[in-house]
Amino acid sequence: MTQLIGSHIRDLHELLRTKKVSAKELLQAHLTHIEKLDPGEIDAFLCLTEDLAIQQAQEVDDKIARGEPISLLSGIPVALKDNMCVPDYPTTCGSKILDGFSPVYTSTAVQRLFDQGAVCLGKTNMDEFAMGSSTENSSVKRTRNPWHRDYVPGGSSGGSAAAVASGFAVIALGSDTGGSIRQPASFCGVVGMKPTYGTVSRFGLVAYASSLDQIGPLARSVEDTAIVLNSISGHDRRDSTSLKDAPGLYQGDSHVDLVTALSHSPQELLKGKRIGLIKELIGEGIEPDVRSAILAAAAVFEHLGAKVEEVSLANAKIALPVYYIIATAEASANLARFDGVRYGHRAQADDILTMYMHSRQEGFGPEVKRRIMLGTYALSSGYYDAYYKKAQQVRQLLKQDFETIFQTVDCVICPTSPVSPFKFDEKTGDPLSMYLTDIATIPANLAGLPGISLPCGLTENKLPIGLQILGKQLSDSTVLQVARAYEEATDHKDKQPPTSARMLS
Repeated sequence: MTQLIGSHIRDLHELLRTKKVSAKELLQAHLTHIEKLDPGEIDAFLCLTEDLAIQQAQEVDDKIARGEPISLLSGIPVALKDNMCVPDYPTTCGSKILDGFSPVYTSTAVQRLFDQGAVCLGKTNMDEFAMGSSTENSSVKRTRNPWHRDYVPGGSSGGSAAAVASGFAVIALGSDTGGSIRQPASFCGVVGMKPTYGTVSRFGLVAYASSLDQIGPLARSVEDTAIVLNSISGHDRRDSTSLKDAPGLYQGDSHVDLVTALSHSPQELLKGKRIGLIKELIGEGIEPDVRSAILAAAAVFEHLGAKVEEVSLANAKIALPVYYIIATAEASANLARFDGVRYGHRAQADDILTMYMHSRQEGFGPEVKRRIMLGTYALSSGYYDAYYKKAQQVRQLLKQDFETIFQTVDCVICPTSPVSPFKFDEKTGDPLSMYLTDIATIPANLAGLPGISLPCGLTENKLPIGLQILGKQLSDSTVLQVARAYEEATDHKDKQPPTSARMLS
């Protein structure tokens, strides 16, 4: 089992292709690993989709038996954040209000993985409706960080990040509204990417904030991330925000295969690259260990031949309030559909208005209620222009800042999070302190940019630190190339959480 657990996509593909292992054996190894070590230890999964997985694995084995070629993702076990629709299985978004709800259709991004032969292990835990940075807001349970069980895994895709870091899944999908893929990737010591807004369909993703949400992969390497992104990207007519002229990802103005684009040495990948270091995100408020790791990463890039220079994101500090006005306003509108009438939890009441009120009061957790109230206030008569409209105008200023920066550099680097993983309950009593953990990731969502987080070191307490790389719109390939160069030139990708090492012994 040690050969199968913790391996990368290409290695597993070779084992499957040469019939050294079957897809069902690969699946069973991961299910055994999950069933033995997830419950009560990490708690990454909310439910397993074992019947579906067995069926999918059998289809892959049948294809191999017939001598047909298989894709890189055929037979590869994948975990899905529980806000992506899979028919006949619960989609709860970590909320009581969706108890008992099973969708009748499949999310486009998920279906594209299934079309490539990926095998669905189950649905992972998350902050309720993706509102949180620690997975402490789930109504079901808390997911623990594989590096230290007393610490949070980040959020809101904490379950997906912990599943990959623990070896429960080879790859996972998460959603990123203000950093919810990249921040838990940083906290769990894995790779997580938010692609350019519109390159991956949001159809079948339960919406939090529609102009910010984006599906993306979590994996243990940049190459595995690229393989998944290649498969799930492309136009979808069922998503009105899906880019029609972006059937794949880009390098410059031309379509490329992301995996092929990574097949060069670190020096070749960085040849002629100019990298900006965002000075506002390495100064005050950044933990010393985090700052040191980012500056060390900048030195690695310079050693490999890239030109690194400080750049200024002048409006970085106002990104946080802008985000929390726009995101909560959109959440207020999106979550209005959860009223106890059509699906999910319904309170018992004598009249319909009381039923609406009690269903939402009983079904939503405190963080979701807080954000709905903030958003409803920002959209209310007399306040719309002062708050929501003004926030959208300032959002444009942030986009202009990035446009100015990308006139002189190819990408920018900064910490994924200003802090390392924190202990459970350390920030729950102070929502503003929790919100500040997303200060480095939020700008990419507001501007619709691609961003990736990958491991770049450990704190004194042996907890992961994430390096964030951001690029201009549709420069996802460039972001991946720069990330790959750093990954290949360092040994951070080889470090495993102590929990995983113990699990595999």
